[in-house]
Amino acid sequence: VQLQACGGGLVQAGGSLRLSCAASGRTFSSYAMGWFRQAPGKEREFVAAITWSGSTYYAPSVQGRFTISRDNAKNTVYLQMNSLKPEDTAVYYCGAVLSGSYYYWDEYDYWGQGTQVTVSS
Repeated sequence: VQLQACGGGLVQAGGSLRLSCAASGRTFSSYAMGWFRQAPGKEREFVAAITWSGSTYYAPSVQGRFTISRDNAKNTVYLQMNSLKPEDTAVYYCGAVLSGSYYYWDEYDYWGQGTQVTVSS
């Protein structure tokens, strides 16, 4: 599986962005998909995940503001980010995990390149 993330950019606090992660490979629908982020000087942290069946999981810091979804027909996972805050500024990564934990980045099998999200105050 190869992953290609896009949709990052510069936005003011309170604004919105939608990240996309397109996957190649016919087994996309078998994988749970997750979004992580990494701010300068910090460790990569879990943001959200969605299972192959559509169950979703969120970090407390983004619950209620971010929504993860997937379109298996398009081999794409999305992260809708609303009410953005300066502390959301980070490089965002999408990943695919087949049987590991959704919450730990080192359990993921595949990663896309990151996309920068910058939220100005």
